[in-house]
Amino acid sequence: MFSLLLAIIYIAFISLGLPDSLLGSAWPVMRLQFGAPLSQAGMISMIIAGGTIVSSLMSDRLTRRLGAGLVTAISVGMTAVALFGFSISDSVLALCLWGIPYGLGAGAVDAALNNYVALHYSSRHMSWLHCFWGVGASISPYIMAAWLSRDNNWQGGYRTVSLMQVALTAVLFISLPMWKRRGEGDGAQPDADPKPLGLTGALRIPGVPAILLAFLGYCAAETTAGLWASSYLVEARGVAAGTAARFASLFYLGITFGRFLNGFVADRLGDKRMIRIGVGVMLAGMALVMLPVKRTLPALAGLIVFGLGCAPVYPSIIHATPHNFGEKNSQAIIGIQMAAAYTGSTFMPPLFGVIAGATSIRLFPWYLALFAVLLLVMTERVNGVTEGD
Repeated sequence: MFSLLLAIIYIAFISLGLPDSLLGSAWPVMRLQFGAPLSQAGMISMIIAGGTIVSSLMSDRLTRRLGAGLVTAISVGMTAVALFGFSISDSVLALCLWGIPYGLGAGAVDAALNNYVALHYSSRHMSWLHCFWGVGASISPYIMAAWLSRDNNWQGGYRTVSLMQVALTAVLFISLPMWKRRGEGDGAQPDADPKPLGLTGALRIPGVPAILLAFLGYCAAETTAGLWASSYLVEARGVAAGTAARFASLFYLGITFGRFLNGFVADRLGDKRMIRIGVGVMLAGMALVMLPVKRTLPALAGLIVFGLGCAPVYPSIIHATPHNFGEKNSQAIIGIQMAAAYTGSTFMPPLFGVIAGATSIRLFPWYLALFAVLLLVMTERVNGVTEGD
């Protein structure tokens, strides 16, 4: 039962990644059908992100009451319904409305699953869990592309992923007894205070404000790199657009493949060392991008190296949470960490767009390096107030 439940959790994280690439893949066609400007995709994304932030902050209360298994099942069901709603939408307003349950479902399942794995499984499984998210995010553009090749039928792409989520929802409901046999009981940790910790209570715990800034910095760096890498390579380094797009995609491949490899060494090295190594590799990648040479190879390679450096950071911070702040507090703090992560990924990439527009896109590697340094400083501050290594 142990291995079967773990397999179900892995599949659930694939499903969490599946919808994340759909909007970007389909929007060029969707916006023409709706007569919408290119920029409105950002508005839809921000509504989804807002929902994820709200549900992440509520995850402690929900999980204590319902249990991680039931929260996961309900949340995946919500995303399934929301994705079907996307498939039948005939306006941007409808997409915005369906984006609310989509975001609420995604944030709740993210926080619940991350905490459950942090409590019950080893660091290697956390790394592989996030590798499987990358698998889902990589598969969905191919699903959408297959449907777009059939008379631009983006609705079919959304409907297909929705049906996949419906199937997973059924599996999750069937598996609920296995979650309880893993010691979850009614959803609360055995030594947990029955009263939810809350945002104010969490911020009073030494090290929590620092880890939230670290999470914001990491997600700001990752998503800014994903959004602006191609533009930087083309406009600042003179790389051909097709080549730039391929190497930008390799950044995400570096994250996914890196998390797969990290799983083999994470238990031996420990979460804190994995974070230090990851940030060091991130900074090395940006140093390659910054090299004042005419050849473009160092910049292209640096982007891949940066992705490999990103790989261990997110799962290691999550997995270390019960150790750093106590098992009874971990669900609340992981939920708040998810909210900080979504805040960084939602607002920091557009901020760089504003900065680049007012100055130069050549600031791209410096912007990423700044957040990598913030990440390093904040995680080391957490290490200073928590025991052990």
